[in-house]
Amino acid sequence: MPKASVKRLIECNKIQLIELVLDIEKYPEFVPFCLDAHVHEKNKEGDLILIIADLTIGKGPFKDTYKSDVKFNEKENTIKVTNIGGPLNHLENIWHFNDHESGTEIFFDIDFEIENKFLDVVMTKSFQFGLDKIADAFQKRAKVLYK
Repeated sequence: MPKASVKRLIECNKIQLIELVLDIEKYPEFVPFCLDAHVHEKNKEGDLILIIADLTIGKGPFKDTYKSDVKFNEKENTIKVTNIGGPLNHLENIWHFNDHESGTEIFFDIDFEIENKFLDVVMTKSFQFGLDKIADAFQKRAKVLYK
């Protein structure tokens, strides 16, 4: 299973950055390979924001939609995403947000496995590059929105 981590310092405050990550339906506007996004449910329970959403990811003739369970924990400043349907055998990613004097430091860890073994091997080879491109996209989006 591919696993990777990214650490970035993004020049905006923590609340703005968390809101950017939770604004899932805007992902097709700036996240590479994200073709569509739809939020089915969004609820607040105590210190948690709970979201069920679909993302359609693809490039060229390849595209697939997967459903995710997204949990934002206000006390821990974390967003945890797990898949609950689609072409993935396994997906777990965790965002950690920490205040920094120059903005917000994020740590993004991801671990996944695609059902299609051929695609899983292809993705493993280019995974860190793709993850860096996604982190770049969030960094650029924050710069545009919060300069």
